[in-house]
Amino acid sequence: MKRRLLLLLLTVFAAVFSLRAWDYESHRTVNLLALDSLPTNFPVALRDAAARERVAFLAGEPDRWRNTSDRPLRHFNGLDHYFDMEYLSDYYAMSATNLSSLRYEFASQIAAVRAKSPEKFPADEKDNDRTKYLPGFLPWAIVENYAKLKSGFSYLKVFEEMGTPEEVAEARRNLLYVMGTMGHYVGDATQPLHTTKHFNGWVGENPKGYGTNKTFHSWIDGGYLRKVGGLKDAELRAKLRVAAPLALDGVIARDADDVFKVVMQFLAEQHKLVEPLYQMSKDGRLSGNGEKGMEAFPVLSNQIKLAAQFLGDLWLTAYQSAPVDNFLKNQLAMRKLQAEAKDAKSEAKPKTTKKSEK
Repeated sequence: MKRRLLLLLLTVFAAVFSLRAWDYESHRTVNLLALDSLPTNFPVALRDAAARERVAFLAGEPDRWRNTSDRPLRHFNGLDHYFDMEYLSDYYAMSATNLSSLRYEFASQIAAVRAKSPEKFPADEKDNDRTKYLPGFLPWAIVENYAKLKSGFSYLKVFEEMGTPEEVAEARRNLLYVMGTMGHYVGDATQPLHTTKHFNGWVGENPKGYGTNKTFHSWIDGGYLRKVGGLKDAELRAKLRVAAPLALDGVIARDADDVFKVVMQFLAEQHKLVEPLYQMSKDGRLSGNGEKGMEAFPVLSNQIKLAAQFLGDLWLTAYQSAPVDNFLKNQLAMRKLQAEAKDAKSEAKPKTTKKSEK
């Protein structure tokens, strides 16, 4: 009985950890390398030692939210970690090239298809989180955080000019939080198994005989990298270029709607690696054994570098594209005028003398 219980627990833990994208150390590496890619004109206060540790620690935050039994959070947060691209055609007759950048508009389109053809989406008693058949919301998680970051830079600029030291410090802390958590989702986007229904073993028709085991995802996330000695951070850092603004058709993608299109193109590129990963596993190139087993290392380490590069570009684009928050500027100007008027009134008020001083 105890043996059966132990096996059950091990199975549960394996299922939980298999749904991660990269391990914590790899996510930290992505965020730290992204910081290293930023140009010198990026705010220094967001790149100093304390800021680096904050951003690195927050790389694991969205995964920490998954360590819960509360269904509302599991349902909401779990979907933000992946985007199974095959689901668009398999269930919804949609194309990844023309999706709405608005999360709930996309969700409404999905709901309409499910209402029209309920037989395609039978209930599953094991679907406790109510996420089955949903493709996920990873691209929306990235672009929504981009928009938050852009907003944060907009009001930081105003606080730095007209705010108190405390307001400036809090605005910077807000930006670090968004930068750190956003980095997790960009890291997820470069783990190819987070773009596919074959996220943990090949499913459905399998003419090429790819592996179907349920440990494949966790092996890609970190098992393989740990076995071969881990990432070589210095080597990855040396290969980074300086972060540059994102471009769409040769034009800087400043608006979040355009950034969404860039993100979708980026995800489509990562999706192309799904089958090659399964082929490398089948051929023994993902085993970590001998020279042949090391052939997957440059592929996976390059994905980490790619995540860092894309993340740095996203951060920089948000910073350079952020307009001044004129509403806040007007509010702070009014606050200043009110304070000056109060001071002037206080100075103009006649002083009274005590009777004892007459």
